[in-house]
Amino acid sequence: MGEGHLSFRRLSSIRHRKKRTARKDEEAETSLISSPPPPTPLTSAAVVSKTKKKAVGARLWMRFDRTGAMEVVECDKSTIIKRASVPPRDLRILGPVFSHSSNILAREKAIVVNLEVIKLIVTAEEVLLLDPLRPEVLPFVERLKQQFPQSTTNASENVVQSSVLDPEAGEGLQSELPFEFQVLEIALETVCSFLDTSVDALETEAWPVLDELTKNVSTENLEYVRSLKSNLTRLLARVQKVRDEIEHLLDDNEDMADLYLTRKWIQQNQPSEAELGETASNLLTRVTSNRSSSMVTSSNTKDDDVDDLEMLLEAYFMQLEGMRNRILTVREYIDDTEDYVNIQLDNQRNEMIQLQLTLTIASFAITANTLLVSLFGMNIPCPLYKMDDVFGYFLSSVTAVCVVLFLLTLGYAWWKKLLGS
Repeated sequence: MGEGHLSFRRLSSIRHRKKRTARKDEEAETSLISSPPPPTPLTSAAVVSKTKKKAVGARLWMRFDRTGAMEVVECDKSTIIKRASVPPRDLRILGPVFSHSSNILAREKAIVVNLEVIKLIVTAEEVLLLDPLRPEVLPFVERLKQQFPQSTTNASENVVQSSVLDPEAGEGLQSELPFEFQVLEIALETVCSFLDTSVDALETEAWPVLDELTKNVSTENLEYVRSLKSNLTRLLARVQKVRDEIEHLLDDNEDMADLYLTRKWIQQNQPSEAELGETASNLLTRVTSNRSSSMVTSSNTKDDDVDDLEMLLEAYFMQLEGMRNRILTVREYIDDTEDYVNIQLDNQRNEMIQLQLTLTIASFAITANTLLVSLFGMNIPCPLYKMDDVFGYFLSSVTAVCVVLFLLTLGYAWWKKLLGS
């Protein structure tokens, strides 16, 4: 009996242990199911993929300010829109869709310039240049470096403060060509030099090809002229677009006045800078009085500012007009060469027609001779068959009739001027 009780206790204790372990396993499974999975560690590949997703739409820009400081950064559209205060549709103009268009747009705080390969946004303080590492844009960057050598920021801040606190200094800055106009001048100069080089290359290629075509009208020379004419049409369209955009600005004085960003910038900074010093009250009253007088005279000097910009744009307009006239001269020469070639081909065609007419007259005379011979070659009773040596006389007479018929028909053609003189 003692052994039986012991065995029963052992079995019951083992069952209790099994139940406890089963409960613990179930609790562990429920805790694993209910608890969220641990976060996966962020590997370097995941970081690269996230940065790539963020960099979608970013393009390479160069920032160049009036002090000569320059940096190349990669920005997206939202950053450029916030920095330059331009609408998003203006960035579409700088995109690849409108790469062959020419635009100079005046905005409240910026100028959007799209001229051939030069695509930039100009503000009163800096320039944002798109794709500055392209070979066609590098001359523009070099010209910016030459025009605005790098200087210290303290000197530029002193110039800005003096122009804000002293209206006469501000007028001195306005008397010079503003920063945005200098950048616009460099852009127009770069574009005009690029187009001028293309026009020179076109003229150098055109004259030998056209002279060779006048000497030898061949398929190869005609193919050269066709490719030359297509290049001329594309180049003329490019020059015409830039010329039309400048002409559009010259026709509208309000648009030209909106391009003066430095004046707007000085006028916006004058009241904020005037409130800085409380101790110099007499200086502030002088500044405000001069500011009120400058606001009155600004309307009078506005035309002078427009005249400055108008003189700047007219110079490049005349240069583009000269390029356009040179291209039109080449096109007229091509048209004259084509007319000359067509005249030559018409002359050859007329000579072939005259030769064909002569051969037709000869074949008509021979056909008449053949008709007589075929008539006498039939089995028809004729007394001429019984005559001796009649064949020679008959042949000579038929030949004479054929020659006379040919000469008469040919003379009639000469009389009607169907053959050449």
